[in-house]
Amino acid sequence: MKVVVDMNKCQDHGQCVFAAPDVFSLDGAGHLVHVTDPDDALRDEVEEAADVCPLQAIRIEG
Repeated sequence: MKVVVDMNKCQDHGQCVFAAPDVFSLDGAGHLVHVTDPDDALRDEVEEAADVCPLQAIRIEG
């Protein structure tokens, strides 16, 4: 699984951080950082994060 975040759409709302904290986090400046190739065991969390993103900036490939 590959996680792709469109950083042009992302406005760092952080909803994905609550849904999948092992994959998404906010850095010291409040900007989103994420694991691009998380373990497949985290797929449900990542799918939830993609669903709750207010700007639909998260895409899952594979």
